[in-house]
Amino acid sequence: MVRTITTIPATRKLYSGASLNAPAIKRVAGYARVSTDHEDQVTSYAAQVDYYTRYITEHAGWKLAGIYTDEGITGTSTKRRVGFQTMIADALAGKIDLIITKSVSRFARNTVDSLTTVRQLKDAGVEVYFEKENIWTFDAKGELLITIMSSLAQEEARSISENVTWGHRKRFADGKVTVPFSRFLGYDRGEDGNLVINEEQAKLVRYIYTLYLDGGSLTGIAKQLQAEGHKTASGNPNWSARQVRSILTNEKYKGEALLQKSYIADFLTKKLVKNEGEVPQYYVTGNHEPIIAPAVWDFVQAELTAPATGRRSTSRQRTFSGKIRCGQCGAWYGSKTWHAGSKYEKRIWRCNHKYAGRIPCATPHVSDEQITTAFLDAVHHLLANRDQVDELVDKAVRAELDTTDLHIEADQLFARVGAAAEAIDALIARNARVAQDQTEYQRRFDKLNTEHARLLADYDKLLTQISDLESRQAAYRHYREELDKLDIDHIEFTPYLWHTLLDHAEMGTAGAIMFTFRDGTTTHC
Repeated sequence: MVRTITTIPATRKLYSGASLNAPAIKRVAGYARVSTDHEDQVTSYAAQVDYYTRYITEHAGWKLAGIYTDEGITGTSTKRRVGFQTMIADALAGKIDLIITKSVSRFARNTVDSLTTVRQLKDAGVEVYFEKENIWTFDAKGELLITIMSSLAQEEARSISENVTWGHRKRFADGKVTVPFSRFLGYDRGEDGNLVINEEQAKLVRYIYTLYLDGGSLTGIAKQLQAEGHKTASGNPNWSARQVRSILTNEKYKGEALLQKSYIADFLTKKLVKNEGEVPQYYVTGNHEPIIAPAVWDFVQAELTAPATGRRSTSRQRTFSGKIRCGQCGAWYGSKTWHAGSKYEKRIWRCNHKYAGRIPCATPHVSDEQITTAFLDAVHHLLANRDQVDELVDKAVRAELDTTDLHIEADQLFARVGAAAEAIDALIARNARVAQDQTEYQRRFDKLNTEHARLLADYDKLLTQISDLESRQAAYRHYREELDKLDIDHIEFTPYLWHTLLDHAEMGTAGAIMFTFRDGTTTHC
């Protein structure tokens, strides 16, 4: 048998190898992008669109398949570029044969995105021409050149990102405060770029603080704001507990600013993450005129974080919730409604665990009026006897809440944490340079790592203790200020007065209520 070989000619081309003078009619699309919305970039954007429109329509054998654009969008990722994504979808759907763009960096500064997209288009028979670099993706050397150029573009993006980050951090270090004014309730940008109070919006900010100080919950305040037709900074009529909390905890409302609360962890994804000590922060005091008095703001923070008052709940609706404790079982009193929906409807307060055990708690139920009357009597008694113990009590409370020694201890512990971390780094570095017994190395590493974790846990525990004391200090300072304003002959009950002066109350089995004020003073009524 004679062995023969027959050649079967190719009927399809793997790539076009197209040049600018290729006679075949092609559906050609242009892609234009600028990464900022600055005026000069807008001009460049318009120029690119006009250029590619004329460039394609005037070329023999080409038919305009569309000009796809992205304005003010970064090139480090293709995920958020709507114009780019639409163009790729149309190309894969067979609507485009050739895509022309200015350069590899306009297409994508991310090497992986660039190569993945080019290969995806190539498999679908769609070519890309990068004008600046004169690269045709169907050309044999096209992918190698794209890899090199995309890597260079990615490094350029990294360099730009690092320069921008350095600029931001330099402004932070200089104490320059920047906020998104279009979404910042209560302030506008002044002529010097600093915060200036917007009085109309500031009224709403003060109203939100007043609602909280009067005993409102985060959820309750959000519902009330929405029902009354108030709008958020962005003009949204819908409010959430999270938005209310954000306003109540923003230090800018007391005239101060914490800078670099978050940072960009990856220049490619642009993902913004909360700063938990990874990069420096800067705290600026006296930066601008406050909307909320610093003492009031500090008091609100103490209320938001104090578990003893029950204010961690975002849905608490009643003034007395989380403030009155059963003197028998220690549970909190809660509101109960009797004869709901009838003319005999009545609300009372009773131990939440009254019938939880075999024998009901002997502490009685009380009405709003009884609590209010007893509280005002207790305040009168406090003011009438204040001069006798005021100085001694104040000194004792301030001594109890003093954090000076704890701060010194925290600084020393932080130094030990740093030393332990340096010892671990030194051990790892030595192991990388010098051959060692790996069993002994692992033993020493585990010992140092365990010590570092223990010190770090002790440090975090100490910081929590300091934070708790400082919250109590803020509440006590506000208590003293409000107490000084009271006139014993003209005292009226308000939820604000209740929350400001009272730490908690305890109901006795005989019906007497013991009120414990924020300075530790107790009064039975």
